[in-house]
Formats: sequence, C-alpha cells, structure tokens
Amino acid sequence: QVQLVESGGGLVQAGGSLRLSCAAPRSIFSIRTMAWYRQAPGKQREWVASIIPIGNPNYADSVKGRFTISRDSAKNTVYLQMNTLKPEDTAVYYCNSIPILNYWGQGTQVTVSS
Repeated sequence: QVQLVESGGGLVQAGGSLRLSCAAPRSIFSIRTMAWYRQAPGKQREWVASIIPIGNPNYADSVKGRFTISRDSAKNTVYLQMNTLKPEDTAVYYCNSIPILNYWGQGTQVTVSS
C-alpha cells in the first residue's frame, strides 16, 4: 500500500531543535515537489515548506530562517530540520506533495514547551 511515513517528532523546550523525516514512495518522490504541512489544535492544516525535485526550497514566513527542508533521492526521504523552536510551532506535522495526494500519513507530533 502506498503511504507516507513521518517520524522524528517529540517534546522539546523553546529554543531547541528537532529533525523530522518522511519516507515516501519512489514513484511520488522522484517527480513531485515534496512539502511539509502542520496542523495545530483547533486550526486548519497549513503549508510549512516545500522543495522541488532539483532542490529549490520555499518556506512559510513563520518558519523562514529557522527551518530547513531537504530531500535525499537515494532514500526517497524528505527532512525538516527545525531550529529555534517556539511554542507556536506546536502541531502535528505531515508530509505530502504539491499538489496534495489523496491520502495523508499519520503525522508526527511536535510539542514545544515554553
């Protein structure tokens, strides 16, 4: 079954760092822009960052300068390095592509304490 598998979340203090990983099917990863999204409690899911197959990244203003998205073609994996985390970064983080696929992974919880 085709799926997206996110990992790497956890509980961290404000100012700390986490690295998220997402393994994707090769058929999707090799040709699509990959992206990270997040959904905080009571809020809509929002786009965080994306990266095209050749590696040009884009970021939401709220994470620019703190988060770095990257992709490893050999592992069909996309990463999100998150530094200088803030309590407002607390959310479930999901990876997907652009355009969005018709399914989502389970996500990974990121909780930033103040």
